[in-house]
Amino acid sequence: MRTLIDLPDEALGRLTELGQQRHTSRVAVIREAVALYLATHRPTPPDAAFGAWGAGEDGLAYQERVRAEW
Repeated sequence: MRTLIDLPDEALGRLTELGQQRHTSRVAVIREAVALYLATHRPTPPDAAFGAWGAGEDGLAYQERVRAEW
Protein backbone atom coordinates (compact mmCIF):
# COMPACT_ATOMS: atom_id res chain seq x y z
CA MET A 1 0.00 0.00 0.00
CA ARG A 2 1.30 3.44 -0.79
CA THR A 3 1.07 6.31 1.65
CA LEU A 4 1.98 9.92 1.10
CA ILE A 5 3.73 11.72 3.97
CA ASP A 6 5.46 15.08 4.30
CA LEU A 7 8.91 15.06 5.88
CA PRO A 8 11.31 17.94 6.40
CA ASP A 9 14.18 18.20 3.91
CA GLU A 10 16.70 17.52 6.69
CA ALA A 11 14.97 14.23 7.59
CA LEU A 12 14.86 13.16 3.95
CA GLY A 13 18.54 13.92 3.57
CA ARG A 14 19.44 11.91 6.64
CA LEU A 15 17.28 9.00 5.49
CA THR A 16 18.96 9.06 2.09
CA GLU A 17 22.42 9.07 3.70
CA LEU A 18 21.47 6.19 5.97
CA GLY A 19 20.19 4.20 3.01
CA GLN A 20 23.43 4.79 1.12
CA GLN A 21 25.50 3.69 4.13
CA ARG A 22 23.47 0.50 4.36
CA HIS A 23 23.40 -0.04 0.59
CA THR A 24 19.62 0.00 0.56
CA SER A 25 16.86 2.34 -0.50
CA ARG A 26 15.44 5.21 1.49
CA VAL A 27 12.04 3.51 1.49
CA ALA A 28 13.57 0.38 3.05
CA VAL A 29 15.00 2.54 5.85
CA ILE A 30 11.59 4.16 6.39
CA ARG A 31 9.82 0.77 6.45
CA GLU A 32 12.30 -0.50 9.04
CA ALA A 33 11.81 2.63 11.16
CA VAL A 34 8.02 2.32 11.05
CA ALA A 35 8.19 -1.40 11.94
CA LEU A 36 10.47 -0.65 14.90
CA TYR A 37 8.20 2.16 16.09
CA LEU A 38 5.11 -0.02 15.91
CA ALA A 39 6.85 -2.88 17.72
CA THR A 40 7.82 -0.63 20.62
CA HIS A 41 4.58 1.35 20.85
CA ARG A 42 1.93 -1.32 21.09
CA PRO A 43 -1.35 -0.25 22.65
CA THR A 44 -2.18 -1.72 26.04
CA PRO A 45 -4.88 -4.36 25.70
CA PRO A 46 -8.15 -3.26 27.37
CA ASP A 47 -8.11 -6.24 29.73
CA ALA A 48 -4.50 -5.71 30.90
CA ALA A 49 -5.61 -3.87 34.04
CA PHE A 50 -8.77 -5.85 34.68
CA GLY A 51 -9.33 -6.59 38.35
CA ALA A 52 -7.45 -5.37 41.38
CA TRP A 53 -6.41 -8.88 42.46
CA GLY A 54 -4.28 -9.70 39.42
CA ALA A 55 -4.56 -12.20 36.66
CA GLY A 56 -5.68 -15.72 37.37
CA GLU A 57 -7.42 -15.26 40.70
CA ASP A 58 -11.18 -15.17 40.90
CA GLY A 59 -12.58 -11.94 42.35
CA LEU A 60 -14.68 -13.69 44.98
CA ALA A 61 -11.73 -15.85 46.06
CA TYR A 62 -9.61 -12.73 46.40
CA GLN A 63 -12.27 -11.02 48.49
CA GLU A 64 -12.61 -14.01 50.81
CA ARG A 65 -8.83 -14.34 51.18
CA VAL A 66 -8.37 -10.68 52.06
CA ARG A 67 -11.29 -10.67 54.51
CA ALA A 68 -9.87 -13.78 56.21
CA GLU A 69 -6.83 -11.70 57.17
CA TRP A 70 -9.05 -9.51 59.40
